[in-house]
Amino acid sequence: MDVYEAVDSRRAVRAFSDEPVGREVLERVLAAAARAPSSGNLQPWRVYVVAGEPLAELKRRATARALAGDPGDEREYPMYPDELGPPYRDRFAEAAAQRYAALGIERHDPDRPSKIAALNSEAFGAPVVLFCYLDRTMGPGQWADAGMYLQTVMLLLRAEGLHSCPQVMWTVYRETVGRLVGAAGGLVLLCGVAVGFERQGVPPVRTGRADLAETVRFIGE
Repeated sequence: MDVYEAVDSRRAVRAFSDEPVGREVLERVLAAAARAPSSGNLQPWRVYVVAGEPLAELKRRATARALAGDPGDEREYPMYPDELGPPYRDRFAEAAAQRYAALGIERHDPDRPSKIAALNSEAFGAPVVLFCYLDRTMGPGQWADAGMYLQTVMLLLRAEGLHSCPQVMWTVYRETVGRLVGAAGGLVLLCGVAVGFERQGVPPVRTGRADLAETVRFIGE
């Protein structure tokens, strides 16, 4: 797949089929993704690949917490700034309404929070979830490296005909995840990434992007 095609077709899919993903494909993707940029070649990411019965058990535990109204574990980093002003707040609200309406959850549904939590804790039906951790001693530069690494992973998944959905939601249940994968206490969970084949029959959602002039300024020739 052409790189431009992979970038253009990558989106956060929130409806996966139960078709299994071969381990050899995941190994090929993750081995190639190791070439992602890494300042000082620290390669700070630590990834746990969870599938099969261990993932089913994790989904059961997380879903039980979500449906019980569990507020989750103490946050180790904020998902978003406390004060999210324009244009970011508007972009966030529009995208959220669009993607969950496609899944049959309307904006003013009183059960919307619990329904969203349950869908997330099921990883939208994905048969594989990658959990990306970093050593707690790492700083903002290494978090940026991890982001570039995960983007590389997601683009390579597209080259394999697979889709993905990054899920910061898993940090809400980080203790449940950590116990299941056996993550050492010196690691912090950045996010999970749901991986699989897109389920047919669900309307695809493609959120908009700002015009180039809103985010890029050219200086000089």
